[in-house]
Order: sequence, then structure tokens, then C-alpha cells
Amino acid sequence: MKAIIFAAGVGRRLQGVTQGRPKCLVEIGGRTLLSRHVEYLGRLGVRQVVLVVGYAQEHIRQAMAADPFAQDIRWVVNEQFTRGSMTSLWAARSEMDDDVVLMDADVLYAPTILARLLHSPMPTALLMDDSVKQESEECMIAAKSGRVLTLSKNLPPASVYDEAGEGVGFLKVQKQDIPALLQSVQAQVEAGALDLEYEDALKDFFHEVAVGYEKIGGIPWIEIDFPEDIERAFSEILPAVNAMENNTFITPVIR
Repeated sequence: MKAIIFAAGVGRRLQGVTQGRPKCLVEIGGRTLLSRHVEYLGRLGVRQVVLVVGYAQEHIRQAMAADPFAQDIRWVVNEQFTRGSMTSLWAARSEMDDDVVLMDADVLYAPTILARLLHSPMPTALLMDDSVKQESEECMIAAKSGRVLTLSKNLPPASVYDEAGEGVGFLKVQKQDIPALLQSVQAQVEAGALDLEYEDALKDFFHEVAVGYEKIGGIPWIEIDFPEDIERAFSEILPAVNAMENNTFITPVIR
């Protein structure tokens, strides 16, 4: 399995905090979000990590060169990093030659969340925080009969689905489903819809492939988009993550 981490975006809403550095290098508890990603992946046996970079990429390259957990990094440059995150997924298409886990770089989370996804018996799956109800910009999963219908900030009518929750930002895809994933994205690229987030480019994919989900409600995690997210990460999420990490032994089973 290979991990592809999307770290190309500008993160405009955090510019006052990041001061020109990518937001995946925000430090929470003395460590960057990205460093935690590569450590958890390595502890789970995922040794191949692809970083899709763009904005201020030199900072990420320097950080990874000094990071003891970054042992097998491949680099993909998204030259269109000011557009939607779909362009990062498309830029990395040649790297999708194995089972993959696609990951947003701006998430702080307990490692058991990632372990649950990679250990899932469903070969292609998402993580759903079923404790979250949509209040503003949450990217929500709508599902029916155990299958993902949509992943979007716009939920379909309630009559369409029987379960919903926030998507964590990680998607595991088995190798045989990757052509359907890329075909779905390619259709949007050819239509010129380059400002789409990659989740919104996967509508055809969810129609073609039975994508499952693992519920992780109650396990600490947070996506870092706003300054107040950093405050909550320090005060609430990090202590809970540390408590779980200290009591979690992750067995490397993904080869």
C-alpha cells in the first residue's frame, strides 16, 4: 500500500498564523501535522509516502529532510495549487499503481483512526464521524445500506440516505478500483472544473464502486482550517490524542 498526502494548498484562512509556510507544518504539541502523518503511516507498515506539494514546497522538503520518520518520500508537484484540491489528486495519478490511501495533510488525529481504516475489511472505504451533524462547511458523507452515496459539503435530501456523518479526509482505495476513481476525476478535468475539491469530483466513482465506511465517532480528530481550530487542537484534541496514543500499540500489518 502507498499513501498519497495532499499538501499543496495555500491555506489562505491560516496565513496570519502560518506566515508563508504550508499549514501541514503547523506545530501542535511540538510536532507538525505532517510529521505525525508519516510516523503513523510508518508504524502501520506503510513505507511508501507520496507528498503532493505546491505552495511554499521548499519548506515541506526541508522539514521532511530533517524528519526521522520520513524514510521513503516521493514527490509530486501540483503546479495548479491555487485551484481546487482535485488538481492535486490528478497530478498524482501516475503514483496510483497499487492500493492507496489518500490523505488530507491538515488533520490532527489519534493514530487508531488511521489503523481502523487500513485494517478495515472493506477494500475501498472512508472514515465517517457519525457524531457530527452539519453546521457549516463540514464535508459530509451520505450513505445508504452501508455504501457511500456522496461526499460533499452539500448533503442530498434526507429521504435519499439512511446515515450521515463528517468525512475525516482519508480514502482507502484498492488497486482494482483506481481506474474508476481516475475516470471520475478525468471527466471533471476535461470539463475544466479545476476549482472543485477532489471529493466533489468523485460522484461517478461513488456510483460505480461500492465504497464502504468505518465509523469513528468519539475518537479525537480535527481538520485545521481556521485559527480557532488550532486553539481547539491544543486545548481539547491533543490531550485526547496523547491519552489514546499512549495506550495504543499499532501493529504494522500493511505491506
